[in-house]
Amino acid sequence: MMDARTDRGSRTGSAGSGHILISMQNDPQPTDLGDVRVANRAVVLRHVRVHAPCSRADIAARTGLNKATVSSLVGELIERRLVRETGLTENRIGRPATMLVLDGEPYAALGLQVGVDELAAVAVDLGGNRLLTWRRAFAAPAATPDETVRALVALARRATARIAGEGRAVLGLTVGVPGLVDAAGCVPLSPALGWRDVPLADQLRAALRDPDFTVAVDNEANLAVLAEQRHGARAGATDLVHLTGGAGIGAGVIVDGRLLRGNRGFAGEIGHLGLDPTGPACPCGRSGCLEALVGLPAVVGRLLPDTAGDGPVTDFLPELDRLRALAGQDDPTVRAGLAETGRHLGHAVALLAGLLNPEAVLVGGHLATLGPWLLPAARAELAARALAPEAGGCRLEASTLGGTAAALGGATAALATVESGRLPAR
Repeated sequence: MMDARTDRGSRTGSAGSGHILISMQNDPQPTDLGDVRVANRAVVLRHVRVHAPCSRADIAARTGLNKATVSSLVGELIERRLVRETGLTENRIGRPATMLVLDGEPYAALGLQVGVDELAAVAVDLGGNRLLTWRRAFAAPAATPDETVRALVALARRATARIAGEGRAVLGLTVGVPGLVDAAGCVPLSPALGWRDVPLADQLRAALRDPDFTVAVDNEANLAVLAEQRHGARAGATDLVHLTGGAGIGAGVIVDGRLLRGNRGFAGEIGHLGLDPTGPACPCGRSGCLEALVGLPAVVGRLLPDTAGDGPVTDFLPELDRLRALAGQDDPTVRAGLAETGRHLGHAVALLAGLLNPEAVLVGGHLATLGPWLLPAARAELAARALAPEAGGCRLEASTLGGTAAALGGATAALATVESGRLPAR
């Protein structure tokens, strides 16, 4: 068998195609023939994802794998219903060819996310098509970790029951949370949730009674940027940043087509970057952090001071609607406050642009909801602070994925095992 080859076209894809293979970690180097076969299987599956409908001959020609290897691998993928044949095409030179497309009908992947005032669940099939999108109110900052685990487990059980009822097997579950997440799925610190040293992945597996699918936990910004790279307006971008909006502000970073994790998996914690040492107090205990300047609780507290007498806000949707309405009515206090918030956001994005030179920085959550009033000032600040001309080509835009980007990214991440060439259990 030939060595594993990379399919350059499958790595970059085309913008907006929705067909980019996401790699959660650096791909392992094949060490024996079994590993080579797994890697080659991933190349074939990746090519079908990007170029379907395509023939076996197309795959061999574009990937460099020999025809016998491709035929054998396609046979495995058809047997496991990851790929299917769609008939013949005559719109080509030479003999008609049997064309291949993704199948994956028996499978689904599930993603959950913990937000400031809600939990969300998204399930997708192998092609990334949504099978369900659920959101339920939940005041996570006011709940204990055990209460949050119980709520997540209840939502996961309901979703997996729905998926099983449709005759599909769950390939994996990934949960996104705001805060630091290590390789074991433990949350050492989440200022937004008030958590320290919560072994979330282990607790979820135990509560779900060690299910026969993988259970993982990741930072919500990491998952959101994976969703952007696969499904967003900048799908296919190889250098991309997603900034979450909500109680916390995190950065998910794609560099050269891969998720940037850092030494211990803690990369992207821009929310606690100190921008103004004389600024307001932050939940982390410092002052003037980005989160204390542009986070949702901070914005609501500054621009809607009358909410302070009502106790801690646990459902921010009414406040967001009110801010949008006041801004739309040209309320001078709200408009000025959002412009100031936008300038702080632009300051942070300028730092990202200088360090990473991304194609785009996409903002989600309340930063996207309030984007019409935040982003003009943020873009002006980015242009003023960036060293490179035109901020090095960096575009600052609102995400189009809505409030469930991290859950969608979690479902995408849960497909990683199959997309890396490992066959699902029979």
